[in-house]
Amino acid sequence: MKYALVQDSRIGGRRMNQDRIGQWSTPESLLMVVADGMGGHIDGEVAAQTTVDILGRSFQNEARPRLAHPSAFLSRNIAASHVAIVREAQVRGLPEAPRTVVVACLVQDGHAYWAHTGDCRLYLFRKGRIHVRTKDHSVVQQLVDEGRIREEAVSSHPQRNRLLQCLGGLHAPRIDVGTERLAKDDVLLLCSDGLWGPLTQRQMLNAVLTQPLDEAVASLVALAEARAGRDCDNTSVVAMTWGEEMVRLEEDGPRTVPYEELRTDVQDFTATDLEFLRMTDEDVERAIADIKAALRKNAPGS
Repeated sequence: MKYALVQDSRIGGRRMNQDRIGQWSTPESLLMVVADGMGGHIDGEVAAQTTVDILGRSFQNEARPRLAHPSAFLSRNIAASHVAIVREAQVRGLPEAPRTVVVACLVQDGHAYWAHTGDCRLYLFRKGRIHVRTKDHSVVQQLVDEGRIREEAVSSHPQRNRLLQCLGGLHAPRIDVGTERLAKDDVLLLCSDGLWGPLTQRQMLNAVLTQPLDEAVASLVALAEARAGRDCDNTSVVAMTWGEEMVRLEEDGPRTVPYEELRTDVQDFTATDLEFLRMTDEDVERAIADIKAALRKNAPGS
């Protein structure tokens, strides 16, 4: 696979960085993850780290050198992270479980497969436009979808931080998944709301169009911090430029679908007992051990 990869994570104006990022690869597959621990709940960084750890460890175990079912892999392991977070909170008798939102993307066979819950976003930039953008699971996104506010008003709306889906919450998460064939020079960008929140779509497009990827990411992070000022959130991004020609399918030709019209499949696990996860006892125990270690590390006086 031919691609260039860049990542960055900044603490901003916060006391600690509760974002977590990760990327893993084999000769035939690439996984990128951004998780944003929710600061309004205890140990958000623990939930984010657990999610990144589970996805990364599962990729290393299963991508040999590629995954059989990329979309299923993403939804299964994101949901497994929710189970591990909630289970350990119950064992410890915590008043509530740590919480996080996440976006993850697998690149394999010339396709991008993504999954997310919450307001971490994936962007796919193609030929000077936003070809794909995931939709946030938030109150303000609902308002946009209903035509009650404009997209430009999202970042300043008083209810912007009200999320409808997350990992570690009271209900099993709804996970949206999607896929798209990649074209040469496509840019995939995964980020927390600390990056996209202060920026306009035009600013993001301009940086990606006019600069090499490493410079574009650096300038976007710096601009997000400057525009947010003292209240700058943690800002995290993993981005990739694709270097191969689009894989053609015999039954169709090239087409471009606006991101507003792009079909997204929804994995809604809220009505299940979570047996679909097929998470082994060893997987759960490893995840719980990760959580315990992180909790001990972040405990007062440690």
